[in-house]
Amino acid sequence: MKGKSRGEALRYLCATVPALFVSGISILSAVNREVTPDLARIALDLALFGAGLGLMRWRHRFPWQVALATALLTLYSTTAAGPAYVTYVAMCTHCRWRQIVPVALATWLCPAAQILWSDADKLRGVSVTSVTMVTGSVIVGGLTVFGLYLRTWRDLAASRRQAALEAQAHRVEQAKLAERVNIAHEMHDVLAHRISLLAMLAGGLSHRTDLTAEQTRETAQAIQENAHQSLNELRAVLGTLRRDGGVEDPQPSLADLDALFDEVRVAGQQVEVADTVEGRELLPAQTGRHAYRIVQEALTNARKHAPGTRVRAELGGRPGQGLRIRMSNPAPYAGSSSPGPGPGLGGRLGLVGLAERAQMAGGTLSHAVQDGHFILDVRLPWEA
Repeated sequence: MKGKSRGEALRYLCATVPALFVSGISILSAVNREVTPDLARIALDLALFGAGLGLMRWRHRFPWQVALATALLTLYSTTAAGPAYVTYVAMCTHCRWRQIVPVALATWLCPAAQILWSDADKLRGVSVTSVTMVTGSVIVGGLTVFGLYLRTWRDLAASRRQAALEAQAHRVEQAKLAERVNIAHEMHDVLAHRISLLAMLAGGLSHRTDLTAEQTRETAQAIQENAHQSLNELRAVLGTLRRDGGVEDPQPSLADLDALFDEVRVAGQQVEVADTVEGRELLPAQTGRHAYRIVQEALTNARKHAPGTRVRAELGGRPGQGLRIRMSNPAPYAGSSSPGPGPGLGGRLGLVGLAERAQMAGGTLSHAVQDGHFILDVRLPWEA
């Protein structure tokens, strides 16, 4: 708003310059007594100049009408040229040639006619008509180019502002999308793990007919506890949707893997663990969370694609050398030409999620089938 007020003041100052120039010449002539001032003519000239200044406030609403009116004022007023030129430039910024051409002719002819009529006796015998016309042409041509330049500059500035706003909106959308992807990863890891445990427990309960009443009760209790736990974890993940922050704390870490292994063993999954990680308390929290989710998802994939098989989890590493996670289990699809999980509902999607998780942590993931075992190898950075 302050810049707009300064620009408006500058326009009125430019419109006043011809009046100040003519007034200065008249005062100097009167002081030197070269010419006797015509007070009536000066008063009319300044009155028309004031009318031109008054019309300038309407130049935005009626651009060509105001520009034409102020141009006609220059037939009788030299000082009205200031408002006429300012309103003409304002009209040129609209880039409407059917309006620019006739108003340009009026702005060019009226001052020239006023000069030739008022000084006809003094200029008799002097060829000033061509000079007047050329000067008027240069002025009008320059004002036209300046007005069109202003329009181009404003359009460019507006396009840059729009591009900046769009870029900012794009960055916001990208940030939202990235956060949603993180939440989706968390939700997938949590729910896939819990639901696969529930399916394993429920499957054992439905197929085993040799269970005692106490074993049946314990299995049902485990199903109930896992269902409650899945609801609590789902509620924690969905809570991030109601905030602007990232994933909520506390989050699982490498220290929670023992509890995870115990949990899946209780559900019936066979897991063998070899943990040689050194200085695990120095592992960054974010890397620890990704490592936990990778192991959790790998166990879930093994339950889905190789149920009843033994899973071996090997963890190793230390600061400066990185963290390595190696998961292996017998592969029922070892005879297949594909080294990954078999084609079925959701086949290979777990590997895609694991690869994205490893990439988010700045690490790498590789998998292959060797000697009848599916091997998943993940390496995560761990700076010293």
